[in-house]
Amino acid sequence: MSFSALKKNSNSSFEKLTRELEKISSTESSGADDRFWKPELDKSGNGYAVIRFLPAPEGEDIPWVKVFSHAFQGPGGWYIENSLTTLGKSDPVGDLNRELWNSGRDSDKEVARKQKRKLSYYSNIYVVKDPVNPQNEGKVFLFKFGKKIFDKIMGAMQPEFEDETPINPFDLWQGADFKLKIMKVAGYWNYDKSEFASPSTLGNLDDDGLESIYKKEHSLSAFTDPSNFKTYEELEKRMNLVLKGRPQKKVDMETEEDEDFEVETLRANTSPARVESSVRPSVSSDDEDDTMSFFAKLAEFDND
Repeated sequence: MSFSALKKNSNSSFEKLTRELEKISSTESSGADDRFWKPELDKSGNGYAVIRFLPAPEGEDIPWVKVFSHAFQGPGGWYIENSLTTLGKSDPVGDLNRELWNSGRDSDKEVARKQKRKLSYYSNIYVVKDPVNPQNEGKVFLFKFGKKIFDKIMGAMQPEFEDETPINPFDLWQGADFKLKIMKVAGYWNYDKSEFASPSTLGNLDDDGLESIYKKEHSLSAFTDPSNFKTYEELEKRMNLVLKGRPQKKVDMETEEDEDFEVETLRANTSPARVESSVRPSVSSDDEDDTMSFFAKLAEFDND
């Protein structure tokens, strides 16, 4: 966006951002957010859908945002919060994990792993095919996904082999549909077989049809707006309560998903002070590389 366009649209962009923040606030209390699409498994235990990643919404430059968060259980309940590292700031759980990781004790490192950052991406998508919920087809949604799917996107944009042509998956005209294929591997959702189709205009629509879809996109910048994050002091207070609170009954259950653990469901169905331990968030290996590199960088920082 040019500077003149930025200045011209400053008021409308702020109003749009405000509306999106209001949506986020209202859905956090109600527990429902119909802006989001999520794939579902069929009766065979597999999942299949075709989606199209959409370009950055009007007034924004990047077609995705990434958010770090923490979701873990302690004696005082659940800690489920966005991490301030998303904004490039210090975070109390990150600081604690750094201390644990650098202690030299394997037991401390295991605790740090359980409290590690979770990486999520958000993009706008158009649902081309959804066999389980066909009513979603032809609609624009927000889509939350993890590192595995993001790596597929990066692989399409920056292919490894010279006989592969780079594509922009977010382009309406020269992008490509994404065939989302889900299998359960060791109890986790696995996306390895997912792939992009050949480049094509979305739905073979004309520009009027594509513009109609574009105008239905949701703001992404709202997810990384500082007002959507608690302060360091607030997070630290919550962390201490969770880690030092009154012990609760612990129930281990089989994990059913990877990075798509439903943090929003826990938030909606429980009070902020306590979350019953009837479910446990799954720990996926999808963001393990990110976690390990993060701790390694922290260790390097401490040794400087």
